[in-house]
Amino acid sequence: QVQLVESGGGLVQAGGSLRLSCAASGRTFSRSSMGWFRQAPGKEREFVVAINWSDGYRYYASFVKGRFTISRDNAKNTVYLQMNSLKPEDTAVYYCAATTTGWGGSTITLYDYWGQGTQVTVSS
Repeated sequence: QVQLVESGGGLVQAGGSLRLSCAASGRTFSRSSMGWFRQAPGKEREFVVAINWSDGYRYYASFVKGRFTISRDNAKNTVYLQMNSLKPEDTAVYYCAATTTGWGGSTITLYDYWGQGTQVTVSS
């Protein structure tokens, strides 16, 4: 079994920053890519950013480019999401996810494992 555990969410004022972490644990598995998604109340889950684990290629949703940065720490099996210049519309539950084969990109259905989510609330 593989577990993905997110942390780092919270309440922040507009213009502020947060850094989310996603730690993978459990049986050793070969992950191909990891991604961050988010879901606001009453809305569908949407793609935020993904990273290819082997070469570090990053793919961002257009609405976060320049504000959010994804990074990874291979030794810690952890992926991070640095979020700057936060806006009230960034308020959502943020989920990390992993694929075991192939590039997941922005396609939710390609991700095999999901974390439980962490709440991010941005006040105006």
